[in-house]
Amino acid sequence: MKRAVTPFILLVVLAGLAFVPIDLGRELPAGDEVDTGNVAWMLTASALVLLMTPGLSFFYGGMVSSKNVVSTMLQSVIALGVISLLWVFVGFSLAFGDDIGGVIGDPRTFFMFDHDVATSVTLGEGADVVKMGIPLLLFSMFQLKFAIITPALITGSFAERVRFSAYLLFIVLFSLLIYSPLAHMTWHPQGIFFKWGVKDFAGGTVVHMSAGFAALAGAMILGRRQTHKESIPHEPANIPYVMLGTGMLWFGWFGFNAGSALAADGVATLAFATTNTASAMAMLGWMFFDWARGKKPSAMGACIGAVVGLVAITPAAGFVSVRHSLVIGLVAGVVSNLAVSMKTKSTLDDTLDVFPCHGVGGIVGMILTGVFAKDVGLIEGKTETFMYHMIALVIVAVFSFVGSLALYKLVDLIIPLRVDHDQEVLGLDLSQHGEAAWRLNGLLAHHDDHVVVEEVLVSTES
Repeated sequence: MKRAVTPFILLVVLAGLAFVPIDLGRELPAGDEVDTGNVAWMLTASALVLLMTPGLSFFYGGMVSSKNVVSTMLQSVIALGVISLLWVFVGFSLAFGDDIGGVIGDPRTFFMFDHDVATSVTLGEGADVVKMGIPLLLFSMFQLKFAIITPALITGSFAERVRFSAYLLFIVLFSLLIYSPLAHMTWHPQGIFFKWGVKDFAGGTVVHMSAGFAALAGAMILGRRQTHKESIPHEPANIPYVMLGTGMLWFGWFGFNAGSALAADGVATLAFATTNTASAMAMLGWMFFDWARGKKPSAMGACIGAVVGLVAITPAAGFVSVRHSLVIGLVAGVVSNLAVSMKTKSTLDDTLDVFPCHGVGGIVGMILTGVFAKDVGLIEGKTETFMYHMIALVIVAVFSFVGSLALYKLVDLIIPLRVDHDQEVLGLDLSQHGEAAWRLNGLLAHHDDHVVVEEVLVSTES
């Protein structure tokens, strides 16, 4: 196997930057007094959101074929490392740093958090400010977990055929050039979507729509798997993994949504309740809709439906009532179910249905947030918020899809995105990592630089 020296050199360079003194020559304005109860809740919420990424790895890992379980799970888990470092150096500054044109933050603003470890600060300037009663570093670590899971969500679309090194480069570029601008535009008080009044409580637009459209672009760029071309039925490796991953995601999502209140208060409580209700409704909606169409009520369908409900309620969680979350969950479950059916009949090889579930689920959530949002939604007789939601929806879709297409093509010029045919047939677990999830009736053997599988034939003599 060829040596890959460049990644380690880059890591050493990043570590070396820690010894370079950088005086930004500025102090951030003080925010509200730190509330210890809020701090305790946000530390808990941040840990809950982190748990979602290994949960996603089980969710996706159980869905792929048995020879691609390790590689698929690692694609989620490795984002914990890559994006965490990127966030400390430049990612958080791009997303929440000093505003540049309402689109991006100044990358120098929070470099390594030298002056902002334990203080509560104000984001924004002039009339456009948000005061936080928690330390800036805690807010950053909470937001980091969103930045981690977003590129991990994309992996399901090109599972079983992507080269690991190319994937690492892609998630770095996606985080810097797609995710960070969207986070700034939506959540920074001087971002253009924020100023328009676009409501995205916890990331339906920033996380799920961006990941969904990037997934669509990725499935198109990497093309169809050989098994997909030959119409070979796909057999999930481990459905109990999917169920375990669903439970971890549902559990962690309470931090994702309720934590986005940034305080231990009534808004967090509302987000907690709407999150659980929408997911429950979508789970049953997906399963019962399948049943009504003559399909068996499956564990896979129930799990996917639950996650779709979580996706759809995310932008609305703190803005809508519990009764409205019932509607959002049911609509999202049925619409995404139909979207999966349409995709299945097409030639698009989105391996784990990322776009029909996360992309379409995010779209449904964004639209219905504009309909049901308290005091400003369409159901309250207000049209401005809804119209801005529709404009933002188009912008996010085009930006995420076209931008991701460009990034995939750029990465492919540097490192081929797709593995070779033989590597795909062997499976990414062995061809990319030299590991396997199970060794039942098989023995891993390494000969020179090649990894082969020698079947162990066990015979029993009477």
